[in-house]
Amino acid sequence: MNRFAEPFAVVIPARYASSRLPGKPLRMLAGEPLILHVVRRAQISGADKVVVATDDVRIEKLLQAHSVEVLRTRSDHASGSDRLAECVARLGWRDERIVVNLQGDEPFAPPSGITRVAEILAQSDALMATLATPIEDIGQLHDRNVVKLVQDRHGCALYFSRAPIPWSRDAFADVPTQLPDHTLFLRHIGIYAYRVGFLKKFSQLPRTPLEQAESLEQLRALEHGYSIVVDLAPEAFPAGIDTIEDLQRAEVLLSSMG
Repeated sequence: MNRFAEPFAVVIPARYASSRLPGKPLRMLAGEPLILHVVRRAQISGADKVVVATDDVRIEKLLQAHSVEVLRTRSDHASGSDRLAECVARLGWRDERIVVNLQGDEPFAPPSGITRVAEILAQSDALMATLATPIEDIGQLHDRNVVKLVQDRHGCALYFSRAPIPWSRDAFADVPTQLPDHTLFLRHIGIYAYRVGFLKKFSQLPRTPLEQAESLEQLRALEHGYSIVVDLAPEAFPAGIDTIEDLQRAEVLLSSMG
């Protein structure tokens, strides 16, 4: 439940043509399509509105059949944020409204995390907000599919990367297979909150060299000089579904949860 004063909406971008798992939103998980698991997480977060933004008629028809609000968007968007920008513009939401971008492949997203990212934006002067969680395994630090981040002393992001950051030079020179005790390593969780006005502006910004090099849309905001406030997720935020192996692991996890 939303326990802070300012209301927020959740928009879930759901693209059909995933390169690593085609048709991902419609893949079955515990007997129903993946996208429906994500929608339910958003619905119990306290959001006053939940909308799915998709480029595919099959996803649209499925959601309509389950009475989920859905909007068909263009198929040529460079990122999920760009898809959200089209969605909020067409829905006519006011510029001050907070909208949370919840990825369509996050069936285990904790509702408390969805609420928290909206809350920290409401409490900050930053124009975007996101979440992170500590890395406790050296393998995660070196995994290029795990996005890392570093912050400034005010809690705002300095940089996001697929590379290991920060690089603890002396510690890794001595013991390269172990995380040093006195350095905080953070895994970025790909959930964002924005004000609608900034989201529309963001979609008009030119794509940037670092964004394209790392394939990380949030770097576009940093390269153009906009701040992103970061907070730790209030509870575990399992990784999303990117591959068939991820889907199989999710099936096992749901079975164990009973």
